[in-house]
Amino acid sequence: MPDDRRRLFDSHCHIIDHRFPIVANQGYVPPAFPLDTYLAQAKPLGVVAGAIVSGSFQAFDQSYLADVLPRLGAGWVGVTQIPNDHPDAEIAKLAALGVRAVRFNMFRGRIDSVDDIVALASRCHAVAGWHAEIYADAAALAPHLGKLARLPQLSVDHLGMTEAGLPVLLELVASGCKVKATGFGRLQMDVAKALERIARADPGALVFGTDMPSTRAKRPFAPTDIDLVDKTLGPDLAHRAFWSNPLALYRISGL
Repeated sequence: MPDDRRRLFDSHCHIIDHRFPIVANQGYVPPAFPLDTYLAQAKPLGVVAGAIVSGSFQAFDQSYLADVLPRLGAGWVGVTQIPNDHPDAEIAKLAALGVRAVRFNMFRGRIDSVDDIVALASRCHAVAGWHAEIYADAAALAPHLGKLARLPQLSVDHLGMTEAGLPVLLELVASGCKVKATGFGRLQMDVAKALERIARADPGALVFGTDMPSTRAKRPFAPTDIDLVDKTLGPDLAHRAFWSNPLALYRISGL
């Protein structure tokens, strides 16, 4: 096993198994990326735990998570998408399965309003301790900073996507928001400078993930993305992003 400094928690990856429902999103149906394929690519990188994130193409299906999480075991959790009226009892069942967060895809998801996000995120936290994860251009969140900053815990995907969104993202970080250092091949920004500014604002904010299999990204994940985080942040801050920060966010102990 890699030493502790090089063990990685993959805070953002997708498992795409066509045995379970897949929904065409904006005409897109992703190719298969089953668990065995993911692990064959992730383990050599030092990945020993992580978060399986529901994509837009999985909509509100939970059956694939019910299959994959027990197969992965300790240290692995789920991030799911649910409708606004999902019953509390079903949220509790998902938490028992290993789900730790609810995701809102403002690029391709079914979001009516930020008020809906806040209401569902707050209820999920009250019922199961889940935090909320948002996939959006952070610049679009500017009008909603007050509401989002009051959530019990928020995480923003893919460094907030754009250079224009970075000031908004940093305001959210100041209120305790976490930021996924993921999807570098999707971004319209200087990634290294964004990493530096976020880590300077809060050393506990960044959580690294591979974003594999990088569906629809201009450039898929590459191992050099790990090297970029290491080189930019230095060993101590990189270790936090690779390991201790995501373990704290996803409430994982004993690894």
